[in-house]
Amino acid sequence: MLDRLNVRLQKLMPILTPLSLVIGVLIGDVGSQLVFLVPVLFAFMTFAGSLSLNFTGLQSFQKYPAVILLTIAFLHIVMPVWAYFVSTALFDDHLLTIGFVLSVAVPTGVTSFIWISISRGHLALGLSIILIDTLLAPIVMPALVHLVVGQAIEIDTASLMLDLLWMIVLPSIVGVLFNEWTKGEIEKTLGKTLAPFSKISLFLIVMINSSVIAPYVKNISWETLGVILVVFLLAVSGYAMCLLIGHILWKKDASIITTFIFTGGMRNIAVGVVVASTYFPSKVVMPVVFGMLFQQILASQFSRILEKYKAKYAPDAT
Repeated sequence: MLDRLNVRLQKLMPILTPLSLVIGVLIGDVGSQLVFLVPVLFAFMTFAGSLSLNFTGLQSFQKYPAVILLTIAFLHIVMPVWAYFVSTALFDDHLLTIGFVLSVAVPTGVTSFIWISISRGHLALGLSIILIDTLLAPIVMPALVHLVVGQAIEIDTASLMLDLLWMIVLPSIVGVLFNEWTKGEIEKTLGKTLAPFSKISLFLIVMINSSVIAPYVKNISWETLGVILVVFLLAVSGYAMCLLIGHILWKKDASIITTFIFTGGMRNIAVGVVVASTYFPSKVVMPVVFGMLFQQILASQFSRILEKYKAKYAPDAT
């Protein structure tokens, strides 16, 4: 029964993901009270996904230094420069420019690990990128914003590191240890049992996070609409550039392309919202918050594009 539910949920991801976002906006007041659940749901999803990993798989981190460095460079050099160029070309507003750059300067999203799993990417490599990029966030984010704003910002590094430690690192270690201890049997038992609940957790995260943008969506002006369109442009172009770069560099390895697309296309927007709302005027927050509108929807759509891509260029991976 759970297997059938998992298959059904996976097929309905492109529908259920945007539906979760709409529900979150509609129940904004209620959803915003559930933000404390997001780290717990993240930790659960990371644990469930890590049940398929073992220490041999983790050792593969050392095999792909070029992929990891390129992904981090794409996240924190290519996309911020692209966001700065687009925002300054279309808006004569320095606050909005800061917001657009900040929206893509945040580390890769933890939920990219779930999409990598769903699309049969390289899980160990994906986890490696997430961990390394997250640990670099307290250094990279202030540096990038300083270049745009002209002044440094401070991040509560200790709290950030502790949150990410128990959301990503500890659940991953526990999942790997369980897999090693059972010699891979836990993936066939508990792993399959948790799979549909992991997807449900993703829908809940989308719903809860999208409740934060409810006040902005209810008061849309022409400028706000323009901001939303540019956020969409940046998000789509990020995924599309990852697919193009991946095709050029790793055409023979669909799993690496998949991992590059989702780690390069997704962002930990919750971190960006906290930083923007804490250190900058509300106008800076707008581009960051609106990123929640498209991230999961585009992930679901690009998962379908990837299936067509693999069918054409890597049939053995489908």
